[in-house]
Amino acid sequence: MNVIPQIEAFAPELTQIRQDFHAHPELGFEETRTSGIVAQQLHSYGVDEVFEGLGGTGVVGLIKGKGDSNRRIGLRADMDALPIEETSGVPYTSTNTGRMHACGHDGHTTMLLGAARYLAETRDFAGTVVLIFQPAEEGLGGARRMISEGLFDKFPCEEIYGMHNDPNSDPGVVTVTPGPAMAGASFFDITIKGTGSHAAMPHQSKDPIVIGTSLVQQLQSIVSRNTSPNKPIVLSVTTFNAGSAYNVVPDTATLSGTVRYFHDEVSQMADTRIRELCAGMAQAYGVEITVELRNVFDVLINDAELTTAYVAAAADIVGADMATESTEQSTGSEDFADMLKVVPGAYCRVGHAGSIPLHNPAFVLDDGILPVGASIYARIVETRLPNS
Repeated sequence: MNVIPQIEAFAPELTQIRQDFHAHPELGFEETRTSGIVAQQLHSYGVDEVFEGLGGTGVVGLIKGKGDSNRRIGLRADMDALPIEETSGVPYTSTNTGRMHACGHDGHTTMLLGAARYLAETRDFAGTVVLIFQPAEEGLGGARRMISEGLFDKFPCEEIYGMHNDPNSDPGVVTVTPGPAMAGASFFDITIKGTGSHAAMPHQSKDPIVIGTSLVQQLQSIVSRNTSPNKPIVLSVTTFNAGSAYNVVPDTATLSGTVRYFHDEVSQMADTRIRELCAGMAQAYGVEITVELRNVFDVLINDAELTTAYVAAAADIVGADMATESTEQSTGSEDFADMLKVVPGAYCRVGHAGSIPLHNPAFVLDDGILPVGASIYARIVETRLPNS
């Protein structure tokens, strides 16, 4: 491991910052404390310009290198937490009820701060680094909002890079998948409006629970019978809400869930089939079924050339045997995909010593990853914007 010595020297401070973020998690578009600390730290590091409020609670910083160049590279981290009650038991556990950094965004923000400090101190590159601290990654459209509010018009970038911690990989293992790397995602909400009755006389009802349970099964046929096995799709019904009493057949039931895909035509097919199945069930049972479908994440596509460059930069830090291009695609989603649709770049995963899965209430981020991630961010800048 060849973590940049200057970053290793202030790693204890990064741990303090990360653990403070962890103790005070904020949901998407509510990251006022977090973004305030980010801006304050950037100013203290001597970052040339700091802009607040883009995308609601986003922060953008600019660092100009020593060399004479107009090239600009973006580095991005996400800041938001999840609506989860923490059970990790760490001393710095969440103090905000029902909110937790269960995906490690506190670590991502801290790693980018570490890179910012080093780059502002050394400036051993030619060009400008655009530091992007993004709100609301967890399905709320933070990237799209920043872009719609002029992120890349105000702060143009030629390349952009992001990263995510990975508790499923060994510490220090860095992987980047060229091309389609992470799935696109749509969310759906389905409401079944039936007819309620006394539970002792269900023949007087049009029972939305019976209809809903049948619909859940029918939706799975989209995966098993409507798409080629060579074009993966995941469809998960994740909520089913109906009824409030033991002796009442309710009037309504609501279902919601997500579709994950790597091909736009598969997403379009799934949308069509969901609507067709709901329409057919409504006609068959004589009820009204409404469907709301919305795209939330695009497919994340890494640029092939910049993937190779990112792996090479990471190899300088973790070793050539620990940084690789991978063929593995993830059915998880990430709204950095929206930025990659505008600016070419790459997104890597960095393994750490944690063993609890992401989005789990017991998740613990290994603070040993902080100087590693910060060093990788810094090294990609120095290799892509050489001062020579």
